[in-house]
Amino acid sequence: MIETVFRTADVARADRIGYWRELVSRSRAPVELTGDPDRFEAAERALELGTGPDAVTVLVTTTSAATVRRTPELIRRSDPEVLYLSLVLHGDAEVGCDGREFRYGPGQWTAHDSSRPAEIRLAGGSGRFASVGVVVPKRPLSVPRDQIGRAVGPPLPGRDGVGGLLAGTLANIIAAPGGYGASDGPRLATVLTDLVSALLAHAIDAGEPGEARGRTLLLRAHEFIDRHLQDPGLTPAAVAAAHHVSVSYLHRLFSAEGRTVAAWIRLRRLERARLALADPALRAVPVHRIAAMWGFTHHSAFTRTFRDAFGMSPSDYRQRALDAGARTPTRTPWSADTV
Repeated sequence: MIETVFRTADVARADRIGYWRELVSRSRAPVELTGDPDRFEAAERALELGTGPDAVTVLVTTTSAATVRRTPELIRRSDPEVLYLSLVLHGDAEVGCDGREFRYGPGQWTAHDSSRPAEIRLAGGSGRFASVGVVVPKRPLSVPRDQIGRAVGPPLPGRDGVGGLLAGTLANIIAAPGGYGASDGPRLATVLTDLVSALLAHAIDAGEPGEARGRTLLLRAHEFIDRHLQDPGLTPAAVAAAHHVSVSYLHRLFSAEGRTVAAWIRLRRLERARLALADPALRAVPVHRIAAMWGFTHHSAFTRTFRDAFGMSPSDYRQRALDAGARTPTRTPWSADTV
């Protein structure tokens, strides 16, 4: 894990808005940012969990009044395909997205999709905005891509339910970052990704009570699969039986996403196996045991499937990931007087 602190107080006042715009553009997605150049101040703690395309970043941010815009032009220019979830701790925020306006206050989650235009107005009349946030790649989320937009916009509860669980997990990580080692980063990234998936799925389900049963069932099937990836008996038939539907009906639901049930199970298992191969704490565990741990009973089939998905053998991937991790510093302490 890597911890860093960014403060506008470290640069000249005339450069602070530009400095902060570049920081937000690197940590989330390229944006436009405006504010009062004579009064603008901001600070942020960033904790990077894991490495590579599935890395997750935890952010603790304070800022004076500012407006952040993610325009269609910026999206065409660069889209990291991430979700940014922010829990308001102090102040207020207003967001314009898809022709709708939303207002957020303390204890509410906001969700922003880097692929969708939005205008975010922070602090407003309160003069100060503070939040804790998490930047999660969309690819490993268990929520289907075409449904993510259903959870983006309206405030999500952050004091109870899944939102409260996500907030509590982030609070524990932030409170004692020194208690985690380098090998904990990928595991924590997986935990946070799963919690974000659960929060989005809950919001989609709760926000559309009239949605067809099939859509809700599909979300529950995704969650069930993620919970049982290590079970060698996880098959399309097992998923269908657990949800009291026929295999053919389950296949129809998944076919609407352009994939089969078996292909989704295989993809999710490959993702978890890849994280395990990159984990320094599992360096001594043979590749075939990692494969078996995540439901691959035939080593040769696992090697072939892994190479097809990631362009290299499991052994080569492990070596590259561990070599990269060995070159990465594990911790840069936060300053005691920041954020």
